[in-house]
Amino acid sequence: MSKVRVQTWDVTQLNGMDALLLHDVLRLRVDVFVVEQQCAYAELDGLDAEATHVVGRTAEGGLVAYCRILPPQDGGLPHIGRVVVAAQHRGRGHGRELMHQALAAVRLHYGSARCEMAAQAHLQKFYEEFGFMVRGKAYLLDGIPHVDMVYAGPMDLQAPVDHLGK
Repeated sequence: MSKVRVQTWDVTQLNGMDALLLHDVLRLRVDVFVVEQQCAYAELDGLDAEATHVVGRTAEGGLVAYCRILPPQDGGLPHIGRVVVAAQHRGRGHGRELMHQALAAVRLHYGSARCEMAAQAHLQKFYEEFGFMVRGKAYLLDGIPHVDMVYAGPMDLQAPVDHLGK
């Protein structure tokens, strides 16, 4: 198995994606979250149009990793979700690269990397490596155990209070 590198990381809105990339993103999300994890849920939830999308691709344009960032709702924090690495590219550090890119995108768009996520519980330790902390108890979401997590990285903890969450 050859080592595939992510050649480009794009941070874009839905209207910045061409039809082929949108197809590949939706297919990856369905392949992993619906088929692989055997979870029947409404993958097309109507939130992609307002989200910021982080996409990692090979030099040839093949999709390796993806997540979306939803804007804050009702005074809350931006929400990272749909974090996924294509099955054939797992175990090579792409998930870590993706999370670094996602946190950088949150910081760029909102002035702080403070954010939240509903993480699959079995990935809790992975997200803790980045500075995410569990908030509350585990719960079932679409039949899969999840935990709510919040990120307040070291640089953001020193930011002025009126700057947090923007």
